[in-house]
Amino acid sequence: AELGSATATARLIRQRIRAETGLTASAGVSYNKFIAKLASDQNKPDGMTVIPPGKGAAFVQTLSIRRFHGIGPVTAAKMEGLGIFSGADLAAQDRAWLAAHFGNSAEWLYNLARGVDHRRVRSNRPLKSLGGERTFFNDLVSDTEIREALAHVCTVVWDRAAKKGARGRTVTLKLRYADFRTITRAKSVAAPIADGAALLAAGEAILAPLLPVEQGIRLLGVTLSKFEGEEEEGDTAAAPADLLSLL
Repeated sequence: AELGSATATARLIRQRIRAETGLTASAGVSYNKFIAKLASDQNKPDGMTVIPPGKGAAFVQTLSIRRFHGIGPVTAAKMEGLGIFSGADLAAQDRAWLAAHFGNSAEWLYNLARGVDHRRVRSNRPLKSLGGERTFFNDLVSDTEIREALAHVCTVVWDRAAKKGARGRTVTLKLRYADFRTITRAKSVAAPIADGAALLAAGEAILAPLLPVEQGIRLLGVTLSKFEGEEEEGDTAAAPADLLSLL
């Protein structure tokens, strides 16, 4: 079917996910990948946020830099040591200051703080990873309920992988705690994951050292990557004609 606006498309995708899997899904709609991803985190586990052109910079600057995709815990800690806690703090720094402290990442950080991201969205790009995650209305505390959640997410991920014929060698577990601290742990195996049981076994091996948890888990995700025949490919800027109307 022909796609309409980006907002209508996101709404349709969320409806289909609920109808076909029974799961909720959040969505972010905006004029570039970076802001759309941030927007998708705003109303989890079952909402949609639209950030129109002209509003992106203001939206980004209200957020903690720990929300920025691409800024990991080590870089975030360094920024906080320099007095940068929010997008607004980051936007207050000029290119020279950023270059002095963050080297080659300066231009990228300068742009992120202003909501600028020229990467192109490509639906037919080679598959790099395939995953799923769930945000819980009530934080998970017991080992049993966390393991049950892991099994459920692994089932969803493997169903998607099987439909695509994807066989990966690296499994990544993502946990977000009640205080919004997020960790990821990965495990690679010699041969590609062949079935759902093997995916779950790898996930359980990663999870085991993290139990019991000291605080509740509000999000759990599993990603399968390092697929057979994978090749590196860069991003290019999007042409205006490739973009859907937001509304």
